[in-house]
Amino acid sequence: MKYFNIEALQKLPSRHRAHLINTCTGYKSANLIGSKDKNGISNLAVFNSVVHIGSNPPMLGFILRPLTVRRDTYHNFKETGFFTVNQITSSIIKAAHHTSASYNPDISEFSKTGLTEMYLDDFFAPYVAQSNIKIGCSYINEYTIKENGCLLIIGAIEHLYLPENIIQDDGWLHLEKADTAAIIGLDGYALPKLLNRFNYQQPDELIKTIL
Repeated sequence: MKYFNIEALQKLPSRHRAHLINTCTGYKSANLIGSKDKNGISNLAVFNSVVHIGSNPPMLGFILRPLTVRRDTYHNFKETGFFTVNQITSSIIKAAHHTSASYNPDISEFSKTGLTEMYLDDFFAPYVAQSNIKIGCSYINEYTIKENGCLLIIGAIEHLYLPENIIQDDGWLHLEKADTAAIIGLDGYALPKLLNRFNYQQPDELIKTIL
């Protein structure tokens, strides 16, 4: 087994270390965050850090890198208060990854990727038409991670669109049926396969499959 201590990690070339640390924590969520500025110019960016924050009230979060350079996603939701989260499917991974390219603020990534800008129920921020699971959020708050200058962004889930056939009787979503992809590190894409689903565990209780 290969072993790295902190001294060995620090001596690695920066890109090698970045790939190693970004992938060692496992598969990450794969989402496109859509936003739009007050002049109507839309923005789309791939994120691998969207996480559940709470269900009552419904909230999610994501990590934004330090504001040492302009971040169009951040600028837009701070200016307008809204953004969307769109799950990436296997059929759009190339287009989704291309949104990581650095375009000028007056150029919409929708126009460069072939992804379709969609608006639903008068929500200000754009959704991705090709995404099977779409979430409309309002910006709530942000917290600075003082150790590295990154920001944890908190959004309130106000709208949720998804295929009816993936919703189980108890509300659990069968993401494999939605073709939901995952990200490995910064640039690897995969399709997770459901292995099993178990009952809520109590002490000394036998594990039961509930699918």
